[in-house]
Amino acid sequence: MKEIIIEPDFDVDEVTERICSVMSKWSIHFLDIIGPNWVVYDYDMNVKCVFIFHVDFYDMYTRIKLEDLKLNVIHHIEGLKDETIYRDNLISEVFFKD
Repeated sequence: MKEIIIEPDFDVDEVTERICSVMSKWSIHFLDIIGPNWVVYDYDMNVKCVFIFHVDFYDMYTRIKLEDLKLNVIHHIEGLKDETIYRDNLISEVFFKD
């Protein structure tokens, strides 16, 4: 399993390209967006890659960037015309620290 750390000052286009590159591989089946952890699975549901976002979910600008990134990646997945799927749970109360 590969872990890729994404820092708070990430570039949406650059990270979009990295994630889409992974999602385009023939063995990839599922992207599970779980707040700061975007987990990529193969057809056997083995974790192939995890994108870990070290970001502040309270920062509105960061949340906008994450939403843009998510939409870019979802658009790419839907354009693949194969069985690749995703689940979106980007923003949830559990990801906000007290």
